Amino acid sequence: MISFTTKVKDEVSKIETNKLESISELLSYLIFNSDFINNRIVVSVENNSVARRVFSLIKRIYGINVKLTVRLQKKFKIKTFYILEIIEKTDIIKADMDEIIKHIKEYSEEEKYGFLKGVFMACGSVNDPSTSKYHLEFIIKDEQLSYLVTNLLISLGLNGKVIKREKGYMVYLKSSEEISDFIKMLGANNSLFYYEDIRIYRDHKNMVNRLNNCEQANVEKSLKTCNEQLKNIEYLEESDLIDLLDEKTRLVIEYRKKYPESTMSELADIISLETDMSITKSGINHHFRKINELVHVSKSKVDIN
Repeated sequence: MISFTTKVKDEVSKIETNKLESISELLSYLIFNSDFINNRIVVSVENNSVARRVFSLIKRIYGINVKLTVRLQKKFKIKTFYILEIIEKTDIIKADMDEIIKHIKEYSEEEKYGFLKGVFMACGSVNDPSTSKYHLEFIIKDEQLSYLVTNLLISLGLNGKVIKREKGYMVYLKSSEEISDFIKMLGANNSLFYYEDIRIYRDHKNMVNRLNNCEQANVEKSLKTCNEQLKNIEYLEESDLIDLLDEKTRLVIEYRKKYPESTMSELADIISLETDMSITKSGINHHFRKINELVHVSKSKVDIN
């Protein structure tokens, strides 16, 4: 099954970009996923679409030939790796890479987007929104480069964070809204639509769950209150203290016993409909405060004696 990360990279690799954005993307990719070996720049890519993209950009921007080797890895499961070797103009390319690292903060927004495309294609991944959590990350070996990416994200309004890992550094985004904004920056519209559809569904489901939880909590709270009120009424009856209460409070007691699980708001509506006494939830609460006070006073006297 193709991962969401692969789908995003496949889509990004097919987007047409202008020369400046393409240069930023290529140089960024080489910075984060290439090695200098014996005056050669060597790139190892697992994603076929990304390999074609990098191969094409190198030829288009620098006008040089690129050696392509396909290798199969049969450890655990079969993987295909595309090895790109750059032999020509390596000094020029290296100088361009150093230059963009130093001055990317001063580049246009469009070029920054291109740079982040290259970073994502080289070392980025994003969780499928249908999984349990939202997460986008870049695994970067060099500390300075990890903070370069973090600061670049921040400059574009995204709350990028970096943490040290066992091997290198992880720059990441956790906010679902910011991950959505990043995918939009990549220009991956199909992936963005999918991501937003799932996010809206999940947010709606979470909202429904929260409302259900609140409703359940309210029901439990109401039942607890009803039980406490009934216990107080039972105490007053056993202690022969009901007659100390006024007529309206005794009526409320009568209806509480008659409707033991009704909320105070429901009890107020029932009493108002079935009797000549017009009463509100606040009024019901007032009468039960009287009952509570009488119970408290009575129990206090018993304790003293």
